[in-house]
Amino acid sequence: MSPLATTIILSSLATGTIITASSYHWMMAWIGLEMNTLAIIPIISQEHHPRATEAATKYFLTQATASALILFSSSLNAWKTGTWDITQMTNPAANTLLIAALALKLGLAPMHFWLPEVLQGATMKTALIISTWQKLAPMALMFLTVNNLSTTILLTTGTASALIGGWAGLNQTQTRKIMAYSSIAHLGWMVTIATTLTNMMTTALTMYLLMTTTMFSALILSKSKTIQNTATSWTMSPTLIIMMTLALLSLGGLPPLSGFLPKWLILEELITQNFIPTAITIAMSSLLSLFFYLRLTYTAALTTSPNTIQTKHKWRLKPNTSSITLSLTIPMTTMMLPLSPLIMN
Repeated sequence: MSPLATTIILSSLATGTIITASSYHWMMAWIGLEMNTLAIIPIISQEHHPRATEAATKYFLTQATASALILFSSSLNAWKTGTWDITQMTNPAANTLLIAALALKLGLAPMHFWLPEVLQGATMKTALIISTWQKLAPMALMFLTVNNLSTTILLTTGTASALIGGWAGLNQTQTRKIMAYSSIAHLGWMVTIATTLTNMMTTALTMYLLMTTTMFSALILSKSKTIQNTATSWTMSPTLIIMMTLALLSLGGLPPLSGFLPKWLILEELITQNFIPTAITIAMSSLLSLFFYLRLTYTAALTTSPNTIQTKHKWRLKPNTSSITLSLTIPMTTMMLPLSPLIMN
């Protein structure tokens, strides 16, 4: 893809998200989502490969369906109430449709099936964009409308996503699919807390974006597409493997790493609000996620694969990819727990 085309597409991608996040009229929000979707399609399909074309088609169909549901939901609300204001979603049927649309946009259970398949068909960098930037616009809409949405449906969707994200990830060997199920589980946590404390949802989203960016950057640098690939990554950079291990443990939510912060605060708030069964269920589901993070950690850091003399000295070679993103995100992924008093106040 030419530099001009890349610039136009990435600018459209950013503009679409910003328009959606900053609008209060449903039509403007919908236009932003459409711009965003149309910009990401060429990025997914730029690899001339059947898997990339399939991933782009699946992504287009699911996002187009979600956009149509958002338009239908907002039209229904405007018909019943006479307003297109995003914050005035008072019609119950329109709200239920909106939850379905946002679940489809984000890849929340039970509408999560497209996400692992699309990530597997895309390149690592594209998978990073889909897992991080593409979540911002739907989460902004959820943030604006959450006061009117059904608490029961949101809690059920969130709990189901946390469970499925942990359960389905156990059987995966491809790192992109593991990251997809990790994304589903983390979004489940965010949606669960959205009903009671929106600023905690924002904190969890920020931490998720940082941890996912770190993890994908490490996978891109080590060229690890499967669990098996991670076993030989230490020959390229032992330091990178230490960073990847810390990022994985942070994603799993282990103290004293940053990933523990949102999980701790979310569980605390759910128990305060007396959502005890939900708190127990999502806490147990995080153990499932932790298992496959630990499995990746084990293969990357604690196993020595059979190597020739040449591969043992790969770390002497200068890497041809930039590690600036990893350098910026790894401190925040590992050392933000001491900032928890600032966030809690």
